[in-house]
Amino acid sequence: MENISFRTTVLPLSDRLFRLALRITMNKAEAEDVVQDTLLRVWECRGQWEQIGSLEAFAIATCRNRALDVSKRAGRNARSLDEIDGGQRSTANAQSELEAREEISLIRRLMDELPELQRTIMLLRDIEGQSYQEIAQALSISETQVKVYLHRARTKIRDGLGNRD
Repeated sequence: MENISFRTTVLPLSDRLFRLALRITMNKAEAEDVVQDTLLRVWECRGQWEQIGSLEAFAIATCRNRALDVSKRAGRNARSLDEIDGGQRSTANAQSELEAREEISLIRRLMDELPELQRTIMLLRDIEGQSYQEIAQALSISETQVKVYLHRARTKIRDGLGNRD
């Protein structure tokens, strides 16, 4: 059996959990609260860690569900992540910087329009780099469903980028 330590196994997930929670809640303070609550829930389940197949998938699923609860309770906030992180991008000149900001803003708007499950899968796969198996475990769906939802999400983003001209 693998020796599981909260400090070495769970705490390193904090940044990944924060990014997921921030993407769902669109509020830094709420995202921090969600991560703290998630870590607390994972700690409270420490007696069951050996029975949990993937502690990372369990933490991500817990974080996602908690963030969705917080987001629903607060109502969907229309703020963009550009407002939250300042949208800082370093480019060679002002024109290319403006174009990059517009494209990023468009992609974020298109992602916001995706159904929640597609948006979460796209975030976990394309931003966080998780495998299909990890995503399927975290969301309690099959790997085939993950691939289908990801394909649909990418197609919608691609179509939205193609229609901007």
